Amino acid sequence: MNNIANLLLVDNALAISLFVVLPILGAAVAVVVTWLVLKKISKQRSAKKLDETQKRVEEMLKNAETECKQLKREANAESKEQDFKRRSEFEQETKEKRAELQRTEARLNRQEDILEKKENDLARKEQSLDARLQNVNQKLEEVQKVQEQVSRQHELMVAELEKVSQLTKEEAKKQLTEEILDETRRDCALEVRNLEQQAKDEAEMNAKNIISLAIQRCASDHASETTVSVVPLPNDDMKARIIGREGRNIRAIENATGIELVIDDTPEVVLLSGFDPVRREIARLTLEKLISDGRIHPARIEETVEKVTKELDQQIKAAGENAMFEVGIFGLHPELIKLIGRLKFRTSYGQNVYRHSIEVAQLAGLMAQELGLDVNFAKRAGLLHDIGKAVDHEQEGTHIQLGADLAKKYKENAMIVNAIMAHHGDVEPKTIEAVLIQAADGISGARPGARRETGAGYVKRLERLEQIGAGFRGVERCYAIQAGREVRVIVKPEQIDDAKAIFLAKDIAKKIEAELEYPGQIKVNVIREFRSVEYAK
Repeated sequence: MNNIANLLLVDNALAISLFVVLPILGAAVAVVVTWLVLKKISKQRSAKKLDETQKRVEEMLKNAETECKQLKREANAESKEQDFKRRSEFEQETKEKRAELQRTEARLNRQEDILEKKENDLARKEQSLDARLQNVNQKLEEVQKVQEQVSRQHELMVAELEKVSQLTKEEAKKQLTEEILDETRRDCALEVRNLEQQAKDEAEMNAKNIISLAIQRCASDHASETTVSVVPLPNDDMKARIIGREGRNIRAIENATGIELVIDDTPEVVLLSGFDPVRREIARLTLEKLISDGRIHPARIEETVEKVTKELDQQIKAAGENAMFEVGIFGLHPELIKLIGRLKFRTSYGQNVYRHSIEVAQLAGLMAQELGLDVNFAKRAGLLHDIGKAVDHEQEGTHIQLGADLAKKYKENAMIVNAIMAHHGDVEPKTIEAVLIQAADGISGARPGARRETGAGYVKRLERLEQIGAGFRGVERCYAIQAGREVRVIVKPEQIDDAKAIFLAKDIAKKIEAELEYPGQIKVNVIREFRSVEYAK
């Protein structure tokens, strides 16, 4: 029974196994069959595609072959066209070069013909020169013979002249040389006079044009002052108040200002006398303020003097700055600006030095502009040329040396210092601008009314002018005329000839320049007049 059961169990298991396996096997067989079918179909399609591809390749090859043939035909045609074009260009270029060569050949042929003609001409000229040279040689021989004859005759004539004149050859030569030298000096003097006159005329014309233009463009005011200032009083009772009890007020004013008060019988006027214009101005302003205020006593006087001094310092500084702006220069040292302002209260021969300095700066600048020189340098030197006069009341030395020292002290240019020192001819000017400063200073000081001169000094200068002119040999009379602007010298005609008169005028002018100081210029006029007098009896 157990075996039967086991067999049944085995049969059941096999049945179950077959039931499970058979579908699987069926599915596997189906897959394999399907794969084989698909593979066959794929092979068929591949074969078909291969045939189509081969056909396309063959067609493409045919098209490529056709295009190649077309391109080949086009390339051949283009090559032929380019070859034709190049051949045409080559032929054209060859024709042009051939024509150029023909023209060059023709030009060379013409030049060759010209050279042949020139060669023939040179040959003819050479023959002509040879003939002339022979003639010259013959003439030279003839001249030499003539010279020998002349030399022999000259020796005979010299010997005959020595016998006749009783002079040796050397003595006659010396005498003849002296006569020639005298005649040459006379001719040279006349020529020098003509040239000098011509140069003077041209220089005077140019100088007048420049100076007149500068003067026309520069219009400056002139102020003449003295060492005395006048203060008007409201009434004569004010004199007693200014003097004060036992003179204490007037002494306080004089001690504080250093200025002398002159109170005399002149009605309603007080005179202030002093050489320092700044101190005199301080005294004038102080007295005017005291009179206006009415309180006059020593303490008030000292307070007013101190206040006026400060105010005047400000005015001086403002005046210096105004001078700079008026002239048009900048960069001066502040102390130099103050010194320029102090010149407003300084006079020279009655001429205000402040206005004179501005005028010189403007004139020098205008002339420098006309001549194409440094205008700023000329203006700066012109404004500072009399700066020494601002301190010459306080320090020893001339205003020229003091001005140069001040310019050096405040770091001015060396050429400015030279212009300051040279404006009166004390040193040699190193620049043309320095010469313009001299001219502008002379113009400003010499114009009518600019300066005053004392009667005694004026007469003394005229007498000295006449003494200088009369001190030369051959001078008969000498007169100073035109207010000392001209010296007229009359010479003895038997001692001074025309040539010597020229040199005499130069010598007199040089001596006047060396010994006298004067504004402007002095004309030296030498007159030579010969008179022959005879009486009929």
